[in-house]
Amino acid sequence: MTLGLLFSLYIFVLAGFLGHHVISKVPPLLHTPLMAGTNAISGISLVGSLVAAGSEYSTTSTILGTIAVACATINTVGGFLITDRMLRMFKRRGPGGGEPKGHA
Repeated sequence: MTLGLLFSLYIFVLAGFLGHHVISKVPPLLHTPLMAGTNAISGISLVGSLVAAGSEYSTTSTILGTIAVACATINTVGGFLITDRMLRMFKRRGPGGGEPKGHA
């Protein structure tokens, strides 16, 4: 294993622990705005992965870029669907206390 790869793995693991620690300290009231912010970051990573997939450096970079596009797309779309569902929980209920207005 090269020193660069080992250092990159160390940074990845450290970022994972730090991310878990930060997210676990967020109060439930702030989860929806936090999700909206991370969806925006996922959108930025989607643009970057499109650039990586579209540049003709090598076949490996194109394949990895395509995989990154698929993962970033799933992450972005799923994040927006979850955020939408969370926001619907805070809408006023229609008459009779059933579903929110406009949803059958």
